Amino acid sequence: APQIRLNFNITLTDLQCDYVSIDVWDALGTNKQNVTKNIDKWQLDAQGIRRIFSGRNREGREVVHDSHDRSLDEIHSEDGKAVVDLTADTFDDFMEEHEMAFVDLYAPWCVWCQRLAPTWELFAQEVKKEGMPIGVAKIDCMAEADLCRAQRVMAFPTLRWYHEGKAVAPDYKMDRTIPALTSFAKRKLDMDEKFKEWHSKASDSADPAEVEKKRQLYQQNRPDHPGCQVSGHLMVNRVPGNFHLEAKSKSHNLNAAMTNLSHVVNHLSFGEPIDENNRKSKRILKQVPEEHRQFAPMDGQAFLTKAFHQAFHHYIKVVSTHLNMGSSDANSMLTYQFLEQSQIVFYDDVNVPEARFSYDLSPMSVVVEKEGR
Repeated sequence: APQIRLNFNITLTDLQCDYVSIDVWDALGTNKQNVTKNIDKWQLDAQGIRRIFSGRNREGREVVHDSHDRSLDEIHSEDGKAVVDLTADTFDDFMEEHEMAFVDLYAPWCVWCQRLAPTWELFAQEVKKEGMPIGVAKIDCMAEADLCRAQRVMAFPTLRWYHEGKAVAPDYKMDRTIPALTSFAKRKLDMDEKFKEWHSKASDSADPAEVEKKRQLYQQNRPDHPGCQVSGHLMVNRVPGNFHLEAKSKSHNLNAAMTNLSHVVNHLSFGEPIDENNRKSKRILKQVPEEHRQFAPMDGQAFLTKAFHQAFHHYIKVVSTHLNMGSSDANSMLTYQFLEQSQIVFYDDVNVPEARFSYDLSPMSVVVEKEGR
């Protein structure tokens, strides 16, 4: 067969599903980007439990942007400036002043941030004009790297809603147009009104835990724990190649300084999955010595990086293994064993790391036979 099946189930412990892309490259020049075709993504909670199904066959959605006939400088010189520039020194005071704030955490070099800049200013002017009680601000994450690190900014631009100085998750991921941003802000204000109304009616004896629960509900606060489990299979050519998990998005630039590709290999194997419960497989495998059963030697291993700008790369040698435990087809099976070596690779500051699995199929095959009696 010209292709071989690669089965995998991998947990990325610190990367949101929205930003997870799987790419395949091989020596024939096949380069498939973002092959999320037979792949399921699950968002995980803080305990690593699968929480939200993040879609199959789902390409990241492209965000709609406004286009403007004036540059940001022109808007500033004609209309003044409504967006407040925040720094580490002014952040806390600004949050004290504004019960609710909407903040653009950006990088000056990021194209999406540049496209957003005039929209964000005009949105702030709209907020002012309508008298909405919201502070609209922006933070330059290159100048304020420590502040953005403390805020765990994974991608640019990050548009984040704050309530009493605390971030309300998830971050805003909808269209970057003045009407979309305005309606989002109005909905947040509306929900806050509803909470306050409920709170004023609830007796003073209301349980603080119940109040907090209601507050989270009205704020629509769903903590965005950034774990993602990706599982599925790829059909790959029988030539040296690799598949890699990397962080990218159609409408963001990833923050290379915060991208952590730590991962746990729950399962990785080649060929048709071995069904341990199938009677034939059971019968054959029972007779095969342990050293010839290296079908999934990486299963259960964690590859965690402690610092940014690094990731594990894995080198895998695949050997086709014919198990012949008798003369008939009923007693033979084609399987694939592999050997694996891993090492940490260091990246320079501007490149986003990737967890890479390079594989190579050995031209030799192993035949495991039972000696006749």
